[in-house]
Amino acid sequence: MRFSFDKLLRFFFLQLRFAASGFVATLVDYGIYLSLVHRVFPPVTTNIISYTASVLVNFMLHRTFVFKMQRPGYQAFIGSMAVSAGGMAISSTIIYLLSTQPYLNEHQFITKLISTSIVFFYNFFLKRFVFEKRMFGVE
Repeated sequence: MRFSFDKLLRFFFLQLRFAASGFVATLVDYGIYLSLVHRVFPPVTTNIISYTASVLVNFMLHRTFVFKMQRPGYQAFIGSMAVSAGGMAISSTIIYLLSTQPYLNEHQFITKLISTSIVFFYNFFLKRFVFEKRMFGVE
């Protein structure tokens, strides 16, 4: 495979669109999370609620603006939800573990930021596979 600046540029813009859609979904996630945590539900329960809402927003944005569908819509939705379930498990585990630390339990914004940052990379590569049937490279 030869290096192509054009392919690299397309991959960069794909990641930029992915990050922009992730930013919108993250706003939904954080808005719900920070309004419910410790007021209505404990951190892990709140994370499941907020993460689920953001996943649905993110799916629609990915389908519309980020990836070129290479699968039927129902397959992409099922695959995307499966990847998101894994992301929610990772995120909830991180939040659970970090919330055992008094400082991080009192500063849930930091806890959620750490969790979101880790899950971002997991999501990019696996969602790309779900929508476009590829993970790596700058095809």
